[in-house]
Amino acid sequence: MSCERKTQRDWARFVRQIADSYQDARRITLVMDNLNTHKPASLYEVFAPEEARRLRERFEFIYTPRHGSWLNMAEIELNVLIAQCLGRHMESLGEMTSAVAAWQNHRNNLNARINGQFTAENARTKLRRLYPTLDM
Repeated sequence: MSCERKTQRDWARFVRQIADSYQDARRITLVMDNLNTHKPASLYEVFAPEEARRLRERFEFIYTPRHGSWLNMAEIELNVLIAQCLGRHMESLGEMTSAVAAWQNHRNNLNARINGQFTAENARTKLRRLYPTLDM
């Protein structure tokens, strides 16, 4: 499901679409970010109480931490996507979808990686201004 906005209604419909796609699953684990619309309360805002309860009982919602090294890597990759692909005007959502798919295919073929190592020495170099100095 692709939507231009990320409203409570969009998220609730997306959750229902997942539930309907996995009818044989007793419990579905959904890992997601902490966006304010990604809450079970959104189901009750959009659907009748019976339907909201039915959906809520099918899911286990796991929220990713707001800060973390994996999140930094995701943000780095998104910044690369923006710089290499999305930093230009596109006429339509279809054009953007096609451009992102081509970029992703190219990036995957390059076997592009992010170096997630940030050593103490790197920190001292890059964050030197944040470290106090002692003059003796």
